[in-house]
Amino acid sequence: MSASHIKGQPLPQAVAGVSMRELLAACAAASAVSTPPRAPEPETSEPVADHREAA
Repeated sequence: MSASHIKGQPLPQAVAGVSMRELLAACAAASAVSTPPRAPEPETSEPVADHREAA
């Protein structure tokens, strides 16, 4: 019996040449690229009112 079989079940094989760090970085990059930019906040043409005291 080879080391790749345990009780007749083959062990899952990892993809050679791709580290977990590279995989996570690729996922983060794909997420950043596929997320649309935020809409610009509307500009206010009037100045902000002064603070008012509570009634």
